[in-house]
Amino acid sequence: MHGAASAIGRNKETPMSLYEHVFLARQDLSQAQVDALAENATKIVEDNKGKVVKTETWGLRTLTYKIQKNRKAHFVMLDIDASGDTIAELERQTRMNEDVIRYMTVRVDKHEVGPSVMMRKSDRPERSERGERGGFGGGDRDRGAPRPDRGDRPDRGDRPDRAPRAEQEA
Repeated sequence: MHGAASAIGRNKETPMSLYEHVFLARQDLSQAQVDALAENATKIVEDNKGKVVKTETWGLRTLTYKIQKNRKAHFVMLDIDASGDTIAELERQTRMNEDVIRYMTVRVDKHEVGPSVMMRKSDRPERSERGERGGFGGGDRDRGAPRPDRGDRPDRGDRPDRAPRAEQEA
């Protein structure tokens, strides 16, 4: 009886789940080669009865730390509707690809509608526009930029508690 129950379980199709698959490709690849990697991943999913709902290329980005001598990597995200077996096959083939330096697949409850957070990030001002330290002063002064006028403060003139520079050094 045990054999019959397991045979019934095997005949039943595995349910489709939603996944986000992100991979990082080597920095020395061209954009055409990165697109080919994304198409290859799509083909693997579709050959295993899955479906790629959306593909986003996030571009060449600087990594926080070096990975296999790479300071930068091309980031690509795929929204996938597939079974666990399909994802296992995708990860197996991704693991063997020398052009992919990292990958991660996460199961999600639903896919995001519209662009992902990484694509919306460009809506925020660039780091140089808001100052190197998040907009809390000091960021541009390190690069020789003139100090802004501080109209609300009076000129301090000579400070009696300090001797002039020439006397301090002597």
